[in-house]
Formats: sequence, C-alpha cells, structure tokens
Amino acid sequence: MMNIDISSLEAAINGKTEIEALAILADTFPGKVVFSSSLGYEDQVITDFILKNKLDIEIFSLDTGRLFNETYMTLQKTNNRYDAKLKVYYPQTDSVEALMSTKGPLSFYESVENRKECCYIRKVEPLNRALKDAKIWITGIRAEQSGNRHDMPQLEWDEAHQLVKFHPIMRWTFEEVKNYVKSNGIPYNPLHDKGFVSIGCAPCTRAIQEGEDFRAGRWWWEDESKKECGLHAK
Repeated sequence: MMNIDISSLEAAINGKTEIEALAILADTFPGKVVFSSSLGYEDQVITDFILKNKLDIEIFSLDTGRLFNETYMTLQKTNNRYDAKLKVYYPQTDSVEALMSTKGPLSFYESVENRKECCYIRKVEPLNRALKDAKIWITGIRAEQSGNRHDMPQLEWDEAHQLVKFHPIMRWTFEEVKNYVKSNGIPYNPLHDKGFVSIGCAPCTRAIQEGEDFRAGRWWWEDESKKECGLHAK
C-alpha cells in the first residue's frame, strides 16, 4: 500500500533542476534513496549529478555475470574518477548454477520464457535485494528509449517494489545526454562509439543500425512488445 504522498513530492520538485530535485528527495528520505546504474550514457549523467554534488544517494549496479568487458572498464573508471565505490549486486550462486546445469548457457535464445527466467535470476532477484529498504528508486529511463516508456511520468509509484521511482532525465534527448557526457569529461562505455545504445548482457546486446529503435539491440530475436526484462514491471 502506498504510504508516500506523490502529489506532495511532485509539488516539491516542480520547476527544480534535476540536481535540485535529487537533493530534495535525498533530504526528504535520508538513507533511503538509491540509484540503479547500468553504466550506460544516461546513468553516467545521473552518477555525475550525485557524486559531483555529494548527494546522499546510494549508487548500485547489477553484475549479471554476462557483462561486456567494456562495462567493467567503465565501472572502474567511474570509481577512479569520483573516488567512489559503487555497490555491486550479484545473482545468487545456487540459482545460476541450477540454470546453467539444467538448461545450458544459451537457453534464453530458445523462448521468451527462458529469457525472462534468465533475466529474473541475473537481474530481477538481485534488484529486489538492492531495493529492499529503499523509499525512492532513481533510474536513467528516458521517454524516447522505447514505446513502452514514452508516456511514463517522471515520478511514479512502483507497486511491485512498494516505493517511488524518479526518472530525472525522462525528457532528455539522446543528443542532450551525449553532449553532457562529452562536455563534462565523464567516463562512458566505449561500446557507445560502436553503435551500442542500450547495453546489457553481452549475449543479448548488439549494435543498432541507423534508423533503428533505441531498444532494437536488446533481445533482437523477440517481438518488440516483449522487450522488457522485468526490472521496471508494474
């Protein structure tokens, strides 16, 4: 059951800059605001907001065990740049061992159900642990990333996790994100320079071609309507 007045929060952050809004949320819910980073362009912008301004927001990342080496490099460079230590969550060892032993390393190509099972084990369950005591979940979601996200509000109640989600750069364009990263010298995943827009697990991510949808490089063998991993399910 919702125990946070979203209308009051919306009024408090209305007209504020992204950094000011993040600071208000951090001050309102001390120690209860977290940011999930996949170390992509968008998340590096928000990481810069938080660390440069020393906001009381914990930054964490999910290591699925199937990430690109370039993603690990970006994590290390980010920690070095800001003298920080981003928290990392891993999937439960027993669950990964059971999946690999019974279905093999590439079961996610065989069916949507298998892919969602893999996503649950490697991403959703660790995320649930990361959000366990949080009141506010910050994300790098942008409206233009997919049709599913086009009409998302900037501040919303997440029924599944019983907390409020805030998407500070929801209305930013991809060009605005890139320009901010480049102009501020923020470390970023070099795969972005090779046509990778949305970067997840290596077996499930490819570069996109000019004119393709932002999410076309994720789970490209599936129908567009199924291209969510469960992290942002209602």
